[in-house]
Amino acid sequence: MVEISVRALGEEDWQQYRDIRLAALRDSPDAFVATSAQEEALDEQAWRERMRRARRLVAELDGSPVGVVSLGEGDPELSCTGELFGLWVALRGRGTGVAWKLVQAGATQAIADGHRHLGYWVGTDNGPAVAFASSFGFRPTGKRRPMKVANETDGAEETVMVLPLDVDPGISSPRLL
Repeated sequence: MVEISVRALGEEDWQQYRDIRLAALRDSPDAFVATSAQEEALDEQAWRERMRRARRLVAELDGSPVGVVSLGEGDPELSCTGELFGLWVALRGRGTGVAWKLVQAGATQAIADGHRHLGYWVGTDNGPAVAFASSFGFRPTGKRRPMKVANETDGAEETVMVLPLDVDPGISSPRLL
């Protein structure tokens, strides 16, 4: 059995976040707004500022980092008081439940932070991502925006999916309201 653990990184862990973020940008350049070259040029202060702006959760398999997701403030107009972004799983962690554990940890942290809803932007043409988010309990909204990626595709859009969070202290994972 594969042992997956997820932990929050603190500001002092900026180098570990930098390493996994750069790995994500190199592995999946079409999935992110920034490029690895742009982010490789950032200095320590910029990385530390990123750590203060949002929570960074890293997944590990047998002690090695294999995935990351960030939790930040969402758009209250979209009923998203919290927002997951930057989800990435390394090739060796795909299909093992790493993404599920990261989203679950993000939702649990969102509840601990007092959020009632969690938003997650997904490419409208990315069927596997929409299916994954739906299986977790996220529901599509009518809100769309142009896809924000470094290697922009003409006309690509993304939609925000929302997970209502139940703040029932008797449960250990989020559920729909």
